[in-house]
Amino acid sequence: MAETWLPTLKTATPQEGFELATKLARIGVKVTQPSAELRDKLRAAYEQDTAQLIASSHVIATHFQTVAAANNYWRD
Repeated sequence: MAETWLPTLKTATPQEGFELATKLARIGVKVTQPSAELRDKLRAAYEQDTAQLIASSHVIATHFQTVAAANNYWRD
């Protein structure tokens, strides 16, 4: 059985929410490409490609929307 690494989407602040969104994106990449060696090789290609970097930012933004909604947009 897989280890539970995401017990909640609740965060105390928007910054923590953004950090969680970034982690979600990174974990998604690891699940999609489990080989760390291959991920390292592929990084050289996408770190110089603005379109791929923008796409990565879009993925994080989508995750941030989900986290923000789960936190009721940090309203009390």
